Amino acid sequence: MAPAGQILFATSGAQFPQSLLNSRVRVDSARPTVWTTEDNRPLRGVSALARTGIKDAQPGIVAVATDISHHEHFMSSFRMTLWSFVVLAALLTGFLGWLAVRRGLAPLQAIRQEAAGITAHRLHSRLSADAVPVELADLVEALNEMLARLEDSFRRLSDFSSDIAHELRTPVTNLLTQTQVTLSKARTSNEYCDVLASNAEEFERLARMIADMLFLAKSDNDLVIPNKEPLNLIDEVKGLFEFYEALAEEKSIVLTCSGSGFVSGDRLMLRRAISNLLSNALRHTPAGGRIVVRVDDTGDSVVKLSVENAGETIPLEHLPRLFDRFYRVDSSRQRLSEGSGLGLSITRSILRAHGGDAFIRSEGGMTVFELKIPV
Repeated sequence: MAPAGQILFATSGAQFPQSLLNSRVRVDSARPTVWTTEDNRPLRGVSALARTGIKDAQPGIVAVATDISHHEHFMSSFRMTLWSFVVLAALLTGFLGWLAVRRGLAPLQAIRQEAAGITAHRLHSRLSADAVPVELADLVEALNEMLARLEDSFRRLSDFSSDIAHELRTPVTNLLTQTQVTLSKARTSNEYCDVLASNAEEFERLARMIADMLFLAKSDNDLVIPNKEPLNLIDEVKGLFEFYEALAEEKSIVLTCSGSGFVSGDRLMLRRAISNLLSNALRHTPAGGRIVVRVDDTGDSVVKLSVENAGETIPLEHLPRLFDRFYRVDSSRQRLSEGSGLGLSITRSILRAHGGDAFIRSEGGMTVFELKIPV
């Protein structure tokens, strides 16, 4: 194109936009121009100034363009393919992620199903640890330990409910029967006095049992607070020996004590704990036997008090439960002669309230109860 605007030469059908032929706007621009012709053909072109060889004439404009229909079609197909792959990859990634999560959570689902089947009547069931990954083995073990504790607590509660019903039923039945018999016909004043005295004994037994149960309930809720004072345990033991001396002489049982140890504790509560052990030992020691109490200051801020007596060896399976409420090794024994069955439970509660504990061992015809009391 000449500087004056005349077209000097043009390819047949050539259509250039005016911006490409404007020397003040697009000439010598490095960026090509893309446009579409009237018949919808996409073109890309550039323009530049060129000398015409005419003397004193301004340079002319040379514009060149190429058809890019093939490139446009390729880019359109490429964009379609790219977006298809992106969408497909997103869907596939989501599906594989869901599949991996489902497979990874399968052991947890199995644990949930097994746990859902555990009821109060199936507390003996345990979760299977064979089919779970190593990462969940500790969780399954912890859950099984929790189930074992729940089973033990539920069993103790069930036994306690049965035992307390039996313990309360016995004196109530005795009172009711004796009262009904007394009222069946007229009695003398002496007979009425005897009945009332017998009833009073039953009421005293009920009162002691209720008081003991209230004490244990407070102990379970950490409401037992010892009133601590300095104590010499051996002096407390000797004082209790004087109390039980008549009963020991009646059964020809020798009471001996040795050692020394000072602690800070509640005098009445610790005397009650030691008294329960002595009463238990006197009850189970055969005539002519010996009960030995030893107090030992171990030097590691703990004083040990042990009560040793001869008698039948307690089977090993009963030892862990001797401190349970109302528990007896031989359930066929007469309950009236053995107390309410709360003495050892109270002893352990008293020791734990002082920060200590009570233990038992029995072998070779010797039974030893041991109390550990912090100094």
